[in-house]
Amino acid sequence: MSNDVSVATLRQTAGPGIARAAARKRKLAVTSEGRRAGWVSYAFLAIVLLISVFPLYYAISIASQPTTDTQYGVEALRIGSGLGRNLSTAFTEISFWKALGGTVLVSTVCAMTTVLFSTLAGYSFAKLNFRGRGPLLFFVIATMAIPTQLAVVPLYIMMSKVHLYGSLWAVIIPGVVTAFGVFWMTQYLEGALPYELIEAARMDGASMLRTFWNVAVPAARPAAAMLFLFTFVAQWTNYYWPMLILGSNNKAVLTVAAATLKASRFTDYTLIMSGVILTSFPLIILFFFMGRQLVSGIMAGAVKG
Repeated sequence: MSNDVSVATLRQTAGPGIARAAARKRKLAVTSEGRRAGWVSYAFLAIVLLISVFPLYYAISIASQPTTDTQYGVEALRIGSGLGRNLSTAFTEISFWKALGGTVLVSTVCAMTTVLFSTLAGYSFAKLNFRGRGPLLFFVIATMAIPTQLAVVPLYIMMSKVHLYGSLWAVIIPGVVTAFGVFWMTQYLEGALPYELIEAARMDGASMLRTFWNVAVPAARPAAAMLFLFTFVAQWTNYYWPMLILGSNNKAVLTVAAATLKASRFTDYTLIMSGVILTSFPLIILFFFMGRQLVSGIMAGAVKG
């Protein structure tokens, strides 16, 4: 009975959105208290972990083999003695620091602008009433079904006409906002931000932008953190568009710079795998420190959405 009273009180004081979120959390807490993971669950998770880690381990084992005696079968599963030498060679050939700086710049700018514009659009679609809101949101979501390859030709022509071919800006501009980001933030704010808080802010004299900054942004912070990390990783691993638009400036980002190892040394897989490791290692460090924030953002979106 106490739980019902608390939810009803929250519905009257904080609004139906907060009440629904509290009810879901209590239901999840009650369910999890009576359930404990067994050995089957742990065995399944261990198998998934091994399958996920094996490609990275195999890349490291190939990169550690001597260049003149590379093995690619079962015998290559052992770690050789040439890892440091091959990494050093790949580090020099791909101009690692230049490529790392360009990749960090592109990923950070695209992630920040995507979060900003997606939160603005999500707040508008979720909480503002304006003519054509439904069809416009449907149009934005429908663009997610269009293959990236269909937009390459007109985008390539556009960037060439404005003299951005070979520039990092040609990589950044198409990624300043994504349809997925708009959809994600719209769905999140629909359930996480009660109308009552917006109305209270407007009654206190807050402008539209002040309401967005002081009310919507704090409520959207968990989903925004998740969107930032996902966008950052997507831009970091992006290869197709940078490869097409950077041209001779092909060592400006890590993915394209690592691909130059294959172009110049097609059969030398030790250097190719060394480039793959150098490209992936910064992301591994990022996930090591930001993994908790990523999981909490996803879980918050699942509960509040």
